[in-house]
Amino acid sequence: MKSLEESTTLVEKLITYRRELHEHPELSMKEYETTRRIRKWLEEAGITILDYGLEVGVVAEITGSDTGPTIALRADIDALPIQEETGLAFSSKNEGIMHACGHDFHTAAMIGAAILLQERRDELKGKVRILFQPAEEIAQGAVLMEKAGALNEVAAIFGMHNKPDLPVGTIGVREGALMASVDRFEIEITGLGGHAGIPNNTIDPIVVAGQLISALQTIVSRNLSSFYHAVISITQVHAGNTWNVIPEKAFMEGTVRTFQNEARQLIPDLMKRTVEGIASSNGAKAELRWHSYMPVVHNAGRFSKVAAGTARILGYEAVEAEPSQAGEDFAFYQTKIPGFFVWMGVDGPKEWHHPAFTLKDEAIKVATDYFTNLAINVLNQWE
Repeated sequence: MKSLEESTTLVEKLITYRRELHEHPELSMKEYETTRRIRKWLEEAGITILDYGLEVGVVAEITGSDTGPTIALRADIDALPIQEETGLAFSSKNEGIMHACGHDFHTAAMIGAAILLQERRDELKGKVRILFQPAEEIAQGAVLMEKAGALNEVAAIFGMHNKPDLPVGTIGVREGALMASVDRFEIEITGLGGHAGIPNNTIDPIVVAGQLISALQTIVSRNLSSFYHAVISITQVHAGNTWNVIPEKAFMEGTVRTFQNEARQLIPDLMKRTVEGIASSNGAKAELRWHSYMPVVHNAGRFSKVAAGTARILGYEAVEAEPSQAGEDFAFYQTKIPGFFVWMGVDGPKEWHHPAFTLKDEAIKVATDYFTNLAINVLNQWE
């Protein structure tokens, strides 16, 4: 198994690519310049670009043996609406937009894997398709790629997310659930507005909202099995616009995260019952609006050994990955085909989505090295 140790020129090039992407971040479904750059760098390396009619995003393919399966690697390419506060020399030049989740790192590393796989295509017992996917942050990109046909004939898919709390050279591997499902809810409460000094002539939606904030937490603590892992978070509460008027309406919004499909199916009905019951007991009305976003990132057990083994053979440390309540639209791919998602240590000072988020460039070599050899090993061991 080859390592990337000797390819210092390629590593330096990939670091340059990552920094250029970091300087020019683009929001979900607006990654036009990012797409242009990725396509240019891949074409310069002689890598085949597949045409799926995408305005944003790129799909490349490296062909080895025609008799083996096609597997896929995936990188996400979009940034976030955050003003950067890292102080880096290559900080974002786009006001209010930042690669605060490390997708620039994911992209550069997968470009590196594409380049090395192209050089080593004689070792491939099949094909490797590489998806540079837009719009992960708004949970639309994976669905877009699948509908465009990017998964056609693909037997399995592999991906990663950087992990700031893991050191460079450490790869987190876990069979089963790794990242939570993500759903969003809205609650609109309608009461009867009136004078704040005469509340008995009103139906106060703020009182209802206050009761709901507490009551919704009992769904997790008292209505679900303790073996389930679930979170209900209310993240917005809006009501009223002045100090001496009880408003007619109150609005609440939040998110639900789960690791088990059974819990995900139960929670909306339990929330609806709680919302309508508390509203009714106060003489108000309330509507729960539910928006399903992403399923659980669930890693196929058949790839656990090769995922961990590839890391160890290359001299990296494979550890048991800690699950995260964050979501990832890589999960959509796993509803279509088997997949495996890993944590890639980047030794960053801040967590994802923080304005001072950054990572160590040395991790690019590790990720490139890992996914190049993982693709080769998966195809070699395919049954």
